[in-house]
Amino acid sequence: MNVDPSPSVWISITALGSVGVMGPVALIVAAWLALGYRWKYACAWLGLLGAASGLVALSKIAFIGWGIGVRHLDFTGFSGHALMSTGVLPVAIFVALLPARGAIRAAGVAVGLMLGMWVGVSRVVLNAHSVSEVVAGCALGAVVALAFVWFAWRAESGKLSPTPVVASLAAVVVALHGMPVPTQHWLTEIALGLSGHERPFVRASWRAKTYRAPEHRTDDQLEAQAEKRAAG
Repeated sequence: MNVDPSPSVWISITALGSVGVMGPVALIVAAWLALGYRWKYACAWLGLLGAASGLVALSKIAFIGWGIGVRHLDFTGFSGHALMSTGVLPVAIFVALLPARGAIRAAGVAVGLMLGMWVGVSRVVLNAHSVSEVVAGCALGAVVALAFVWFAWRAESGKLSPTPVVASLAAVVVALHGMPVPTQHWLTEIALGLSGHERPFVRASWRAKTYRAPEHRTDDQLEAQAEKRAAG
């Protein structure tokens, strides 16, 4: 009997790690930290996640615009889904369990990391990323999550009941699950604008070493494209 999840199940799993879901979850976590604990925890959380997200974006822009990657590892940039899921889910569970004993909090963090890695696996199964990109994204997300957990481990407990925290996080996940956010399109637009190329680098031809870098766009071409975007 075949027990492998169907494609629709993998798509549902991978949707959990999208910016459209994990971004709002991260903001809700920051809000609970600011309201129930101290602002320094909220700022540290957003700072860590923001820095890691910036690194992911830069790695993608570098490849899309200039073809910068590691060909023998099939690496074209960190997996954003892997970063967000392994970074946000453990911290969300940790914050919900802050009033609990240390062993329970640690178990919650471990569950969050496993869920995040499962999202990473879905990216490979769906051919959205290579193994190296998912491993790198999961590792970066785990560093973010564990760094914050270490920083906030001794936060004064008991200020928040787990119930409203869990309820708000679950509501956000259910409401936003599957909602598309065109992050790849935005990054492509930024990369092409910075590099001046007419078209992006793509994995298949880059991996096969058959890609020919496009000519830089002229001022007239850039102006025409800007007018086209404005009209659209």
